[in-house]
Amino acid sequence: MSIADSSDHAGIAGNGGNPNASDPADHLYMTRALELARQGLYSTHPNPRVGCVIVKDGQIIGEGWHVRAGEPHAEVHALRQAGERAQGATAYVTLEPCSHFGRTPPCADALVNARVGRVVAAMQDPNPQVAGRGLSRLAEVGIQVACGVLENEARALNQGFIKRMVTGLPFVRVKLAMSLDGRTAMASGESQWITGPAARTQVQRLRAQSSVVLTGADTVLMDKARLTVRADELGESAEQASLAMGRQPQRVLVDSQHRVPLDVAFFQAGPAWVASLSTERATQYQTQGHELLALPEDNGHIALQPLLQLLADRGMNEVLVEAGPRLAGAFARQGLVDEFHIFMAPKLLGSMARPLLDWPLSTMSEAPELEIIEFTSVGRDWHIVAKPVSGVPAPLIS
Repeated sequence: MSIADSSDHAGIAGNGGNPNASDPADHLYMTRALELARQGLYSTHPNPRVGCVIVKDGQIIGEGWHVRAGEPHAEVHALRQAGERAQGATAYVTLEPCSHFGRTPPCADALVNARVGRVVAAMQDPNPQVAGRGLSRLAEVGIQVACGVLENEARALNQGFIKRMVTGLPFVRVKLAMSLDGRTAMASGESQWITGPAARTQVQRLRAQSSVVLTGADTVLMDKARLTVRADELGESAEQASLAMGRQPQRVLVDSQHRVPLDVAFFQAGPAWVASLSTERATQYQTQGHELLALPEDNGHIALQPLLQLLADRGMNEVLVEAGPRLAGAFARQGLVDEFHIFMAPKLLGSMARPLLDWPLSTMSEAPELEIIEFTSVGRDWHIVAKPVSGVPAPLIS
């Protein structure tokens, strides 16, 4: 039974006995906690992004956010700032306080020891090691608990962490750049640059928040791609740029036939994982600081769902696919895409240019539907965020 569904635990009493009831002040302070959590957008991997605000007598007396795995959690930072004034205060936290010993002690115990009077969580922690136990721990000692304040906003901030915990798969974004006529490259493969500098800044931010940037052999060979995060193109504050550069996303190359030589820019840019169908060249990769991932076959190609499961098993929350029409199309056809990020430039590349996705469809009834959830201008280009209306359901963890 979840805390949100329980009303018979001592201390779990919101307004009128509803544990999820809240007043406008709860929304105000949780909004601030979410702002703090977003500061960890680039740095908390593999942990979730969490913020905490401690309030007493209508005044914020402590704030904190989780910066990096292995470092103190948001609640600890906020409690340190509040000091003895935390006694009897209300703590607003964007994710249920942890109740288990990991690389840091349980935050639920820290709140208990500080003798706060009330804890408001935006959502329960989907981690099976927590999953309501943190809130129960607080309620058992008489701390009033509420859960569900701005839950949708909290979930949006940690989509990858939540999906990995619930399904055993990471959250997958596919980034595509196209012309107005839906083309991604000339017939020769030439594609730099379809979009302008502002769109490229957005792509850098997508990379920086991702656990993995995944690409294919064609993209690496044609575009001489490195797929790294570059501080000068992030367009962020010095502090945020420093956090982003402190954790480069893991780069993964899908290269079933070992077509990409080790002397290309992609491999020279840092350690990479190579997904392949055989263990051939494993020693060569290892000598150069890279790792070979041997995966099962799917109709002559690398099986993509097992690849995603392997990445999730290694703690990868969010995967950004930056690949050509074939690999991007394979993810789409198999229902493995959670979001499409399409950058559209005011250009026409013509009928001989390459399509957005390699996805042969013969009838209108076969056309997959997308829901556009964001449409914004970025310089002279447009950024469209869309999600599939339906897809292949991911297996739940047993």
